[in-house]
Amino acid sequence: MNWKAISRNVGLALLVSSLFMLLSVLVSVLNGNDSALAALIISFTITFLVGVFPFIFVRRTHAITLKEGYVTITLSWLLSFIFGMLPYALWGGPFSIENAWFESVSGFTTTGATILDNVESLPRSLLFWRSSTHFIGGLGVVVFLLLIIPDSSPVKLRLVNMEISSLSRGSYAMRANRTVYIFAYVYLAIFVLALVLYVIAGMPVFDALCHAMSVCATGGFSTRNASIGAFGSRWIEAATMLCMYLSSLHFGLLFLTVISRSLKPMKNAVVTYYTGSLLLFSLLVGIGLKAGGFCKGWSDSLWNGLFEVMCISSTTGFAIMDNSAWPPVLGGLIILAAVVCGCAGSTSGGLKIDRVVLLFKATGRQINRILHPSSVNEVKFGGRVLKDEDVAPHLLYIALYAVLLGVSAVLCLLIGVGWQNSLAASITSISNVGPALGEMGSMGSFNCAPAAAKMVFTMDMFLGRIEIYPVLAVVAMVFDRHNR
Repeated sequence: MNWKAISRNVGLALLVSSLFMLLSVLVSVLNGNDSALAALIISFTITFLVGVFPFIFVRRTHAITLKEGYVTITLSWLLSFIFGMLPYALWGGPFSIENAWFESVSGFTTTGATILDNVESLPRSLLFWRSSTHFIGGLGVVVFLLLIIPDSSPVKLRLVNMEISSLSRGSYAMRANRTVYIFAYVYLAIFVLALVLYVIAGMPVFDALCHAMSVCATGGFSTRNASIGAFGSRWIEAATMLCMYLSSLHFGLLFLTVISRSLKPMKNAVVTYYTGSLLLFSLLVGIGLKAGGFCKGWSDSLWNGLFEVMCISSTTGFAIMDNSAWPPVLGGLIILAAVVCGCAGSTSGGLKIDRVVLLFKATGRQINRILHPSSVNEVKFGGRVLKDEDVAPHLLYIALYAVLLGVSAVLCLLIGVGWQNSLAASITSISNVGPALGEMGSMGSFNCAPAAAKMVFTMDMFLGRIEIYPVLAVVAMVFDRHNR
């Protein structure tokens, strides 16, 4: 194992976090040296020194193997979580060690769940840092690293292929070392669009900046206790829905749409399925809100239903309503939307609508094989015919997702969490959605969960964000005697 190459690449990821800590220090200074200044300065110093250490004492090397790439990705995320919790832990307040860890993991994985019962009690610099963790995590800790590594480096080519899901990589129609730039261009474009739209809609500049960083990452951290609902503006809500929708689409398709100046790339089966499912779920939730008396008129019911479903399906986690009192039927619809979520190649989490479409197609092919054994049955996806070896990993991923969900829910039940919260919070954690139901719902927090349950939820967030396989690869390497 080439630990020199690994340490230098992981150091780059930590330097990215230290940069945003430094920006948070500047926010603190601009706000009259608020109460988080000392915590942020200490956090920046520690993170920067640890990140720069390999560049001073470790000789540069380009060599990296497949196994070392998986270790680099896993360590980059884990160490970002650890150093990212420093500002919270050093500031104190509601941030015990487990709460600081939870908030850090939730931020970097763009889950958006929080332990804070009163978000507005935090100083502005710490609010900025919370949103910054979304911004870093949405683009990807490793993608930030790849933006720094030279294009000619074999390290970059290998890490691109590991970080970008195989489910989405082919749709970029670009060389591997350009994929990361396409992803970054689209990501930053959505961030700028969100910032401009929020300011035009009347949101204060600081709030607009923090919410723009959250929405382009499909995160969910807000500067207000009532989230987007605190602003009471249909224009702000419309801007949020537009940016949530764009952020949950395949970035490669968005890029091709812009450079071709045509909507043809968006005439895609996956996009059609995703948009259709959004509208269907929104209609059902809207009808449920009207029938349950949660909204007065049909216009409010349908609008609120669309907003809440888009928040869940895009895995953004914002809210304009409190879902804690919703009946089980509406809660079930929301949780079902949290399983499927957005498209591969976006910043959204969950199974991805691509895998669900693939599951339906594979199931349909198997049924046709049974009914018509002599016929030719193929799975066509994204304009190409998929072989069994191409389909199997994604069907296996769905099975692993279900197993992880079951184990997580059972562990939470054993810890003492109620069955509804165990299931709902496990799903929203694995899918990186954030808010669940009841007291952990859209206007609540995860502070009520036992410390052990918070650890389970953060494990779910991490595995959901990194998509399970890299972690399993690293675990297998640990127990492989040939790697010792």
